[in-house]
Amino acid sequence: MSVFDSVQRMLDAAERRGLPLWELVLEASAQESGMSRDESLRTMRERLAVMRQADAGYDGAQRSPSGLTGGDAEKLRAQSTAGRTIAGPFIGEILAAALRMGECNACMHRIVAAPTAGACGVLPAVLLPYARRYGAEDEALVRALYVAAGYGAVIARRASISGAEAGCQAEIGSAAAMAAAALVHLHGGSDAQTAHAAAIALKNLMGLVCDPVAGLVEVPCVKRNAIGALDALSAAELALAGVESRVPADEVIDAMRAVGAALPPSLRETGRGGIAASPTAEAFRERFFSGKS
Repeated sequence: MSVFDSVQRMLDAAERRGLPLWELVLEASAQESGMSRDESLRTMRERLAVMRQADAGYDGAQRSPSGLTGGDAEKLRAQSTAGRTIAGPFIGEILAAALRMGECNACMHRIVAAPTAGACGVLPAVLLPYARRYGAEDEALVRALYVAAGYGAVIARRASISGAEAGCQAEIGSAAAMAAAALVHLHGGSDAQTAHAAAIALKNLMGLVCDPVAGLVEVPCVKRNAIGALDALSAAELALAGVESRVPADEVIDAMRAVGAALPPSLRETGRGGIAASPTAEAFRERFFSGKS
Protein backbone atom coordinates (compact mmCIF):
# COMPACT_ATOMS: atom_id res chain seq x y z
CA MET A 1 0.00 0.00 0.00
CA SER A 2 1.37 3.41 -0.98
CA VAL A 3 2.01 6.23 1.50
CA PHE A 4 0.12 8.40 -0.99
CA ASP A 5 -3.18 6.65 -0.25
CA SER A 6 -3.62 8.70 2.91
CA VAL A 7 -2.28 11.86 4.51
CA GLN A 8 -2.21 10.14 7.88
CA ARG A 9 -0.35 7.16 6.45
CA MET A 10 2.17 9.53 4.88
CA LEU A 11 2.75 11.37 8.18
CA ASP A 12 2.92 8.11 10.16
CA ALA A 13 5.48 6.65 7.75
CA ALA A 14 7.67 9.75 8.04
CA GLU A 15 7.53 9.63 11.84
CA ARG A 16 8.10 5.88 12.02
CA ARG A 17 11.18 6.10 9.82
CA GLY A 18 12.50 9.28 11.36
CA LEU A 19 12.44 11.12 8.04
CA PRO A 20 11.35 14.68 7.33
CA LEU A 21 8.16 14.63 5.29
CA TRP A 22 9.83 15.99 2.14
CA GLU A 23 12.44 13.23 2.25
CA LEU A 24 9.79 10.53 2.59
CA VAL A 25 7.88 11.97 -0.38
CA LEU A 26 11.07 12.14 -2.44
CA GLU A 27 11.91 8.53 -1.65
CA ALA A 28 8.40 7.20 -2.26
CA SER A 29 7.84 9.14 -5.47
CA ALA A 30 11.24 8.15 -6.84
CA GLN A 31 10.49 4.50 -6.09
CA GLU A 32 7.08 4.64 -7.75
CA SER A 33 8.41 6.43 -10.83
CA GLY A 34 11.53 4.31 -11.15
CA MET A 35 13.83 7.31 -10.74
CA SER A 36 16.95 7.50 -8.66
CA ARG A 37 17.07 9.99 -5.81
CA ASP A 38 19.34 12.27 -7.83
CA GLU A 39 17.07 12.07 -10.88
CA SER A 40 14.06 13.00 -8.79
CA LEU A 41 15.86 15.96 -7.23
CA ARG A 42 17.05 17.13 -10.63
CA THR A 43 13.50 16.95 -11.98
CA MET A 44 12.13 18.96 -9.07
CA ARG A 45 14.85 21.59 -9.46
CA GLU A 46 13.92 21.85 -13.14
CA ARG A 47 10.28 22.44 -12.21
CA LEU A 48 11.30 25.22 -9.86
CA ALA A 49 13.40 26.73 -12.65
CA VAL A 50 10.44 26.61 -15.06
CA MET A 51 8.25 28.40 -12.50
CA ARG A 52 10.87 31.11 -12.17
CA GLN A 53 11.32 31.43 -15.93
CA ALA A 54 7.59 31.78 -16.54
CA ASP A 55 7.31 34.36 -13.79
CA ALA A 56 10.30 36.36 -15.08
CA GLY A 57 9.23 36.03 -18.72
CA TYR A 58 5.77 37.49 -18.22
CA ASP A 59 4.87 40.14 -20.78
CA GLY A 60 2.11 42.50 -19.67
CA ALA A 61 1.50 43.57 -23.27
CA GLN A 62 0.71 40.05 -24.47
CA ARG A 63 -2.86 38.79 -24.82
CA SER A 64 -4.21 35.28 -25.17
CA PRO A 65 -5.48 34.16 -28.60
CA SER A 66 -9.07 34.63 -27.41
CA GLY A 67 -8.39 38.14 -26.16
CA LEU A 68 -9.92 37.29 -22.79
CA THR A 69 -6.67 37.23 -20.86
CA GLY A 70 -3.56 39.35 -20.47
CA GLY A 71 -2.24 42.46 -18.79
CA ASP A 72 -3.98 42.10 -15.43
CA ALA A 73 -0.86 41.08 -13.52
CA GLU A 74 0.83 44.23 -14.82
CA LYS A 75 -2.01 46.30 -13.38
CA LEU A 76 -1.42 44.74 -9.97
CA ARG A 77 2.33 45.30 -10.22
CA ALA A 78 1.77 48.98 -11.01
CA GLN A 79 -0.69 49.28 -8.11
CA SER A 80 1.83 47.77 -5.71
CA THR A 81 4.74 49.86 -7.03
CA ALA A 82 2.68 53.01 -6.50
CA GLY A 83 1.96 52.00 -2.91
CA ARG A 84 -1.79 51.94 -3.45
CA THR A 85 -2.52 48.36 -2.36
CA ILE A 86 -4.89 47.74 0.55
CA ALA A 87 -3.02 44.78 1.99
CA GLY A 88 0.56 45.85 1.30
CA PRO A 89 3.31 44.84 -1.11
CA PHE A 90 3.70 41.20 -0.06
CA ILE A 91 0.05 40.34 -0.63
CA GLY A 92 0.10 42.44 -3.78
CA GLU A 93 3.06 40.46 -5.08
CA ILE A 94 1.33 37.14 -4.35
CA LEU A 95 -1.75 38.25 -6.27
CA ALA A 96 0.31 39.53 -9.18
CA ALA A 97 2.41 36.35 -9.28
CA ALA A 98 -0.73 34.19 -9.40
CA LEU A 99 -2.12 36.19 -12.32
CA ARG A 100 1.24 36.21 -14.12
CA MET A 101 1.38 32.44 -14.15
CA GLY A 102 -2.25 32.01 -15.13
CA GLU A 103 -1.85 34.53 -17.95
CA CYS A 104 1.34 32.79 -19.10
CA ASN A 105 -0.63 29.56 -19.36
CA ALA A 106 -3.40 31.23 -21.38
CA CYS A 107 -0.77 32.79 -23.65
CA MET A 108 0.79 29.37 -24.30
CA HIS A 109 4.00 29.89 -22.32
CA ARG A 110 5.73 26.99 -20.60
CA ILE A 111 4.40 26.52 -17.08
CA VAL A 112 4.33 23.80 -14.42
CA ALA A 113 0.98 22.07 -13.93
CA ALA A 114 0.73 22.17 -10.14
CA PRO A 115 -1.34 20.08 -10.03
CA THR A 116 -2.98 21.21 -13.30
CA ALA A 117 -2.38 23.89 -15.91
CA GLY A 118 -5.53 25.71 -14.85
CA ALA A 119 -4.22 25.91 -11.28
CA CYS A 120 -0.58 26.54 -12.23
CA GLY A 121 -0.42 29.95 -10.54
CA VAL A 122 -1.16 29.04 -6.94
CA LEU A 123 2.00 27.26 -5.85
CA PRO A 124 4.56 29.60 -7.49
CA ALA A 125 2.52 32.61 -6.32
CA VAL A 126 3.24 31.74 -2.70
CA LEU A 127 6.69 30.17 -3.04
CA LEU A 128 8.45 32.77 -5.20
CA PRO A 129 7.35 35.89 -3.28
CA TYR A 130 8.12 34.05 -0.02
CA ALA A 131 11.62 33.29 -1.25
CA ARG A 132 12.19 36.91 -2.22
CA ARG A 133 10.90 38.22 1.10
CA TYR A 134 12.57 35.74 3.43
CA GLY A 135 15.63 34.82 1.40
CA ALA A 136 14.71 31.14 1.12
CA GLU A 137 17.30 29.23 -0.88
CA ASP A 138 16.45 27.00 -3.82
CA GLU A 139 17.01 23.79 -1.89
CA ALA A 140 14.47 24.89 0.71
CA LEU A 141 11.99 25.59 -2.07
CA VAL A 142 12.66 22.18 -3.62
CA ARG A 143 11.95 20.52 -0.29
CA ALA A 144 8.72 22.49 -0.03
CA LEU A 145 7.76 21.33 -3.51
CA TYR A 146 8.13 17.73 -2.37
CA VAL A 147 5.80 18.42 0.55
CA ALA A 148 3.31 19.95 -1.89
CA ALA A 149 3.70 16.98 -4.21
CA GLY A 150 2.95 14.55 -1.41
CA TYR A 151 -0.34 16.22 -0.66
CA GLY A 152 -1.17 16.50 -4.33
CA ALA A 153 -0.55 12.79 -4.78
CA VAL A 154 -2.86 11.88 -1.91
CA ILE A 155 -5.62 14.15 -3.23
CA ALA A 156 -5.24 12.69 -6.72
CA ARG A 157 -5.54 9.14 -5.38
CA ARG A 158 -8.30 9.66 -2.83
CA ALA A 159 -10.34 12.15 -4.85
CA SER A 160 -9.37 14.01 -8.02
CA ILE A 161 -7.34 16.91 -9.37
CA SER A 162 -9.51 17.20 -12.48
CA GLY A 163 -12.06 19.95 -13.00
CA ALA A 164 -13.90 17.73 -15.47
CA GLU A 165 -14.24 15.08 -12.81
CA ALA A 166 -14.82 17.07 -9.60
CA GLY A 167 -15.10 20.78 -10.38
CA CYS A 168 -12.62 23.57 -9.75
CA GLN A 169 -12.34 22.54 -6.08
CA ALA A 170 -10.25 19.67 -7.45
CA GLU A 171 -7.91 22.06 -9.28
CA ILE A 172 -7.66 25.39 -7.44
CA GLY A 173 -8.69 23.74 -4.15
CA SER A 174 -6.05 21.05 -4.47
CA ALA A 175 -3.43 23.60 -5.50
CA ALA A 176 -4.28 25.72 -2.45
CA ALA A 177 -3.97 22.70 -0.16
CA MET A 178 -0.60 21.83 -1.67
CA ALA A 179 0.64 25.42 -1.41
CA ALA A 180 -0.57 25.78 2.18
CA ALA A 181 1.33 22.66 3.23
CA ALA A 182 4.44 23.88 1.38
CA LEU A 183 4.30 27.27 3.10
CA VAL A 184 3.96 25.72 6.54
CA HIS A 185 6.99 23.56 5.85
CA LEU A 186 8.99 26.52 4.54
CA HIS A 187 8.20 28.60 7.61
CA GLY A 188 9.33 25.90 10.03
CA GLY A 189 6.01 24.30 10.89
CA SER A 190 5.56 20.67 11.87
CA ASP A 191 4.40 17.86 9.61
CA ALA A 192 1.11 17.78 11.54
CA GLN A 193 0.66 21.48 10.85
CA THR A 194 1.10 20.91 7.11
CA ALA A 195 -1.86 18.53 7.27
CA HIS A 196 -4.00 21.04 9.13
CA ALA A 197 -3.10 23.75 6.62
CA ALA A 198 -3.95 21.53 3.66
CA ALA A 199 -7.27 20.53 5.20
CA ILE A 200 -8.23 24.13 6.01
CA ALA A 201 -7.32 25.35 2.52
CA LEU A 202 -9.29 22.58 0.81
CA LYS A 203 -12.32 23.14 3.05
CA ASN A 204 -12.30 26.84 2.20
CA LEU A 205 -12.83 26.09 -1.49
CA MET A 206 -15.10 23.08 -1.07
CA GLY A 207 -17.78 23.00 -3.75
CA LEU A 208 -16.03 25.39 -6.15
CA VAL A 209 -17.44 24.66 -9.60
CA CYS A 210 -15.62 24.49 -12.93
CA ASP A 211 -17.33 26.89 -15.32
CA PRO A 212 -14.87 28.16 -17.95
CA VAL A 213 -16.25 30.69 -20.39
CA ALA A 214 -16.34 29.14 -23.88
CA GLY A 215 -14.56 26.13 -22.40
CA LEU A 216 -11.27 28.06 -22.27
CA VAL A 217 -8.98 27.94 -19.24
CA GLU A 218 -9.11 31.72 -18.83
CA VAL A 219 -12.28 33.17 -17.29
CA PRO A 220 -12.78 32.77 -14.36
CA CYS A 221 -9.84 30.38 -14.07
CA VAL A 222 -6.93 32.84 -14.05
CA LYS A 223 -8.37 35.01 -11.29
CA ARG A 224 -9.18 31.93 -9.23
CA ASN A 225 -5.45 31.31 -9.02
CA ALA A 226 -5.20 34.56 -7.06
CA ILE A 227 -7.87 33.53 -4.56
CA GLY A 228 -6.28 30.08 -4.30
CA ALA A 229 -2.93 31.64 -3.40
CA LEU A 230 -4.48 33.80 -0.68
CA ASP A 231 -6.43 30.80 0.59
CA ALA A 232 -3.13 28.92 0.91
CA LEU A 233 -1.53 31.84 2.75
CA SER A 234 -4.41 32.22 5.20
CA ALA A 235 -4.56 28.46 5.86
CA ALA A 236 -0.82 28.34 6.48
CA GLU A 237 -1.02 31.29 8.89
CA LEU A 238 -3.83 29.60 10.83
CA ALA A 239 -2.00 26.29 11.06
CA LEU A 240 1.29 27.90 12.09
CA ALA A 241 -0.55 29.73 14.88
CA GLY A 242 -1.79 26.38 16.20
CA VAL A 243 -5.26 26.45 14.67
CA GLU A 244 -6.28 22.92 13.78
CA SER A 245 -8.73 21.49 11.30
CA ARG A 246 -11.46 19.78 13.30
CA VAL A 247 -11.89 17.34 10.42
CA PRO A 248 -8.78 15.30 9.48
CA ALA A 249 -7.23 15.98 6.09
CA ASP A 250 -8.13 12.55 4.70
CA GLU A 251 -11.79 13.07 5.58
CA VAL A 252 -11.75 16.52 3.98
CA ILE A 253 -10.32 15.00 0.79
CA ASP A 254 -12.98 12.29 0.84
CA ALA A 255 -15.67 14.95 1.29
CA MET A 256 -14.29 16.85 -1.70
CA ARG A 257 -14.56 13.68 -3.78
CA ALA A 258 -18.20 13.21 -2.71
CA VAL A 259 -19.05 16.85 -3.46
CA GLY A 260 -17.41 16.54 -6.88
CA ALA A 261 -19.45 13.45 -7.69
CA ALA A 262 -22.62 15.35 -6.72
CA LEU A 263 -21.91 18.26 -9.07
CA PRO A 264 -23.95 18.16 -12.29
CA PRO A 265 -22.02 17.87 -15.57
CA SER A 266 -22.79 21.53 -16.34
CA LEU A 267 -20.52 22.52 -13.44
CA ARG A 268 -17.64 20.24 -14.36
CA GLU A 269 -15.65 21.91 -17.14
CA THR A 270 -18.25 21.58 -19.87
CA GLY A 271 -18.58 25.36 -20.14
CA ARG A 272 -22.38 25.04 -19.88
CA GLY A 273 -23.15 26.20 -16.34
CA GLY A 274 -22.23 28.78 -13.72
CA ILE A 275 -20.37 31.82 -15.05
CA ALA A 276 -20.07 30.11 -18.44
CA ALA A 277 -23.87 30.23 -18.79
CA SER A 278 -24.15 33.97 -18.12
CA PRO A 279 -25.47 36.10 -21.00
CA THR A 280 -22.12 37.81 -21.50
CA ALA A 281 -20.28 34.48 -21.55
CA GLU A 282 -22.79 32.92 -23.94
CA ALA A 283 -22.49 35.89 -26.29
CA PHE A 284 -18.70 35.62 -26.26
CA ARG A 285 -18.89 31.88 -26.86
CA GLU A 286 -21.11 32.36 -29.89
CA ARG A 287 -18.78 35.01 -31.35
CA PHE A 288 -15.67 33.00 -30.56
CA PHE A 289 -16.81 29.81 -32.25
CA SER A 290 -18.27 31.67 -35.20
CA GLY A 291 -14.89 33.35 -35.73
CA LYS A 292 -16.27 36.85 -35.12
CA SER A 293 -14.42 37.60 -31.85
